[in-house]
Amino acid sequence: REDRHEAVAVALRRAGPAILASGLTNVCALLVLALAEVNGTAGLGPIGAVGIAVALAAMLTVLPALLALTGRRAFWPFVPRYEPHAPVPEERGAWRRLGDRVARRPRPVWIGTLAGLLVLAVGLVGFDTNLTSANGFRGDVESVRGQELVSASFPGGASAPTEVIVPGPARAEAVAAALRGAPGVGDVAPAGVAGPGARLLVTLEPDPYSTEAFDLVPGLREAARAAGGPGTLVGGPTATEFDVREASARDLAVLPPIVLLVIFAIIAVLLRALVAPLLLVATVIVSFVAALGASTVIFDVVFGFPGEDASLPLFGFIFLVALGVDYNIFLMARVREEAAGHGTREGMLRGLAVTGTVITSAGIVLAGTFSVLAVLPLVALTQIGFLVAFGVLLDTFIVRSILVPALVLDVGDRVW
Repeated sequence: REDRHEAVAVALRRAGPAILASGLTNVCALLVLALAEVNGTAGLGPIGAVGIAVALAAMLTVLPALLALTGRRAFWPFVPRYEPHAPVPEERGAWRRLGDRVARRPRPVWIGTLAGLLVLAVGLVGFDTNLTSANGFRGDVESVRGQELVSASFPGGASAPTEVIVPGPARAEAVAAALRGAPGVGDVAPAGVAGPGARLLVTLEPDPYSTEAFDLVPGLREAARAAGGPGTLVGGPTATEFDVREASARDLAVLPPIVLLVIFAIIAVLLRALVAPLLLVATVIVSFVAALGASTVIFDVVFGFPGEDASLPLFGFIFLVALGVDYNIFLMARVREEAAGHGTREGMLRGLAVTGTVITSAGIVLAGTFSVLAVLPLVALTQIGFLVAFGVLLDTFIVRSILVPALVLDVGDRVW
């Protein structure tokens, strides 16, 4: 468009629905985190959702206004010129050539690509949650060295005893005797009586922040309640870590299906279709599983990490699925627009041609942003940064550029 005001208006009108849908998928996916049992996870959801909502509002209001004010100077030094007879970008460029190659044999392409992603997913067999607060530092820290010194001369749990609350003081000795006979217990000592209850301190043999110690908690609770009644409670640092892991496992089982349902509904409304949203959601799930599997192998073989953080799958899923669907939304919204005048096959090729550079640039920027987490001293943050960066690049260059176009070209008009 020759007039900059008209250009901004047309761009906003045509790109606005896809940008709005993209922002809503992220906002809704993060709001689902508010249903988590772990407070740290639940608190992240609303904060992230508000941040994205504010950014979305700014990009749909402030940015267009600034572009209308500054005009083409905003794109300096590569200022675009008005060329009414220039070749249309939908029919040329590297991404159009890639689409043409995929279109020759779409079914073998998507089958081969899917097989490659599933091979990466095999790495999940080595996934374990042995990463704890005791071995989760990338460098040497004083607290870990102190715990190692304690474990060398005393039971590992001496630095952080497990606490047992017995509702009736008369049952305290029976509970202490039962705990002494439980596996992994080094010592049980009374810690006093207050009102109607008694408190015991249990010293565990293993490091209190190790998975070996976490695994002892169910047995301790069973033994304590058998002797002291159902009101007997087992707490302390080790039990707290165990409960957090149990809550995280529950969140991982409950939240992802809700996120997928919300994302599917938003894409279905945007594309006014059912098959396309199913395909897009399926591709981002495969992309996430492949990224998590490959990352697990890299964490073990390349970085030599002691294990994976228990919250890694959930956070990785939220970020990668929401962000991965973003790029598919940008692509398929344009494909839908082009298909209305050129048919599904040509619409797919034209949509890939004009969105390829934008989406790839966005993916590289996002991957670079998350990779910054790799410089932080905690292994858990390094892992989430690497997983998201790797997954975004995998989704950008493989899933969105090859797998999705091949599937749409193979399914044809039925995709709508």
